[in-house]
Amino acid sequence: MRPRWSLERKRKCEKCASVKSQIELAARWRISPRTLERWRWIGDGPRFMKLGGRVIYRLEDVLAFENQELRDLEEIKAGR
Repeated sequence: MRPRWSLERKRKCEKCASVKSQIELAARWRISPRTLERWRWIGDGPRFMKLGGRVIYRLEDVLAFENQELRDLEEIKAGR
């Protein structure tokens, strides 16, 4: 029988996988973390949460922002 603490730790890790720090998100998109800071300042970019002094991004908000930013070739040609 497995110790109970290992199951609790696994559940916490699964929850953590759905949250990204500013550094992790910047690495995902290959941009500077300062770009994310600037986007937050001007009200652009994905939704974020601030817990204590930490900024985190939920994976669902990151994916929603990525889908919102998708461009079709026809839209680009039309200048939208």
